[in-house]
Amino acid sequence: MYTPPSSIIVFTLILIATGAHPEQPEPEPETPVTRFQTYLRIKTAHPNPDYASAVSFLKSQAESIGLKTRTLHYAPNKPLLLLTWPGSDPTLPSLLLNSHLDSVPAEPSKWAHPPFSAHRTPDGLIFARGAQDDKCIAVQYLEAIRNLKGSNFNPIRTVHVSYVPDEEIGGVDGAAKFAVSDEFKELKVGFVLDEGQANPGDEFRVFYADRTPWNLIVKAEGMPGHGSRMFDNSAMENLMESVEVMTRFREAQFDEVKAGNAAHSEVISVNPVYLKAGIVSGDGYAMNMQPSEAEAGFNIRIPPTVDPELVRKRIAEEWAPQARNLTYQLIEKGPSRDYMGRPLMTPTDDSNPWWSVFKQAVAAAGGKLAKPEILASTTDARFMRQQGIPTLGFSPMTNTPILLHDHNEFLKDTIFLKGIKVYESVISALSSFEG
Repeated sequence: MYTPPSSIIVFTLILIATGAHPEQPEPEPETPVTRFQTYLRIKTAHPNPDYASAVSFLKSQAESIGLKTRTLHYAPNKPLLLLTWPGSDPTLPSLLLNSHLDSVPAEPSKWAHPPFSAHRTPDGLIFARGAQDDKCIAVQYLEAIRNLKGSNFNPIRTVHVSYVPDEEIGGVDGAAKFAVSDEFKELKVGFVLDEGQANPGDEFRVFYADRTPWNLIVKAEGMPGHGSRMFDNSAMENLMESVEVMTRFREAQFDEVKAGNAAHSEVISVNPVYLKAGIVSGDGYAMNMQPSEAEAGFNIRIPPTVDPELVRKRIAEEWAPQARNLTYQLIEKGPSRDYMGRPLMTPTDDSNPWWSVFKQAVAAAGGKLAKPEILASTTDARFMRQQGIPTLGFSPMTNTPILLHDHNEFLKDTIFLKGIKVYESVISALSSFEG
């Protein structure tokens, strides 16, 4: 048995007698980066996002800097947090900064660090699900306002910040309901900033439109038969012909991208996501039977420059015609036009005075904007644009690989801090704009 030296025993007895304790390490001071890490550690990934903890954290941060807070519910257990910084002239349309609370799932085994640990490496990389999409801007909004208030800046226009649920699953119970609510109308929003994407280069990306997501399910019927028979009009033959037609269309669109004639976001993407057919027998499929039904699913993304009616016509007449015993279900995920029938696009020229102020504010912070883009995917911005409100997608992340929804999503601490400074410039300029 090990017996400690008598000097150690005596020292321990003295500590006990005097009530003294061995020196404990000092807790890490709270900083913008540690607050970012705290938010990242809240598990807001689907299918069971912890919205309550996320809202509690953000609300406490907002109240600590004197912002008004309101929690709204448009669906059970799906809170929407709304923050307000009153401006000196409430008659002017307000500024809205939007971020979503939820994130996509993560596969821990595929990550270098646990996806909800917010692990920070010695070189400053913060690994976490949501680091780029889009918990970064959620905290940067607050940190920028914290700094502006600390410098005694007072906005002319009222500034609102919204944290919405369910963006990653379509926004139906989040931004979609918020944008048509009485509470939203009362805000008198004149301009919105929503999320964007990282850029591996040294320019900030900015998005003036999103592609509209559609889900297409094509079902085929046909004569069943023995696996050895060759005959016309089988379900699999009908479905495969449909898949081949759609594949040729996809290739033609992709060729435009490969040739440099269009960006990914400027073409119609058509991607097969599942196939379902066959007759289950025992532990597998009956390989000597041709099924009477077959089904395939496709994800379609349509840029706002394309008339959606033409795509619907193509589906009905070419991709899933009744003449080939095909039926289809089309699920349109969100709006493609505003209430005036116009494409959901925000002007990025002198016709939009907000654009000029925004561009100058980014430059004043030492940043440079890349050519404005259509976002290849989809965000809650489309619900704001549907209301006719100018809306830009913007997440100030330069020199950063695009890792949203990917394994090992990360954001470097210095990039995060630089983004706060950019938002300070942008928020102060937009909220001071009197035009």
